Amino acid sequence: MLVNNESYEDYLKAIYLISKQNKGGLVSNSEISKFLSITPASISGMLHKLTSNGYIKWKPKSSIRLTQKGKNIAKHMIENYKNFRESLSPILEKFRNKGLIEVLNKRISPKIQ
Repeated sequence: MLVNNESYEDYLKAIYLISKQNKGGLVSNSEISKFLSITPASISGMLHKLTSNGYIKWKPKSSIRLTQKGKNIAKHMIENYKNFRESLSPILEKFRNKGLIEVLNKRISPKIQ
């Protein structure tokens, strides 16, 4: 179910999380740029790839929407991450390393709360 490209996954997660905040579920290039901390110019090439692989619906100079295929992948990745985080936290707490838990939560789960 997952794609074999970490960049694709980053974009799909970003588009999914942004779309959940936006009325109508549409996402702009600038929103993705801000979310991923990358330049808007670098987004177009990836959007073409995501479109050609059936993950998003998009045409240049228009908003972006995940296809059901893209949405399923993004939801699956986010759920896997949440399960990983939930299973790791009790182990770290057992060793009383709360500082490490905070670092992991900040580094591994940005914007996926």
